[in-house]
Amino acid sequence: MELVIDTNILYSYFWKQSFTRKVLLSQKIRLVAPEFALEEINKYQQDIMDKTKITLQDFKLMRKDLALAVEFIPLEEYSDFLKKALHFSPDPNDVDFFALALKHDLAIWSNDISLKKQEKVAVFSTHDLFDKFFSIVFPNEID
Repeated sequence: MELVIDTNILYSYFWKQSFTRKVLLSQKIRLVAPEFALEEINKYQQDIMDKTKITLQDFKLMRKDLALAVEFIPLEEYSDFLKKALHFSPDPNDVDFFALALKHDLAIWSNDISLKKQEKVAVFSTHDLFDKFFSIVFPNEID
């Protein structure tokens, strides 16, 4: 299985006992994201540290592991799909995720329900994916 992973899912990676973290580290699915998503993680570093109660050292280590668990794709690789994605993306801030999904013909993993307000790209929440796939690999666990 291969999915485009949204930044809101990536943030939950920093909760040490999160189900999302277990999925990402399991390497049972291939996950891709726009490169700027990693920049967003860096931008909100302090907020993430405050909410998760992790140290700077923990954050840096976890961010390094995250960069190994998810393939971050540069804009140049999917830029030809931005215009098309802009026409149907419910949120202009999520155009890159849709463009990347179009480029690779993938669904998006996001807990942002507004992203489901279009019909071009399938969008699955963590619960959707748990019901369809993760429950087999990770029984009795969910965020």
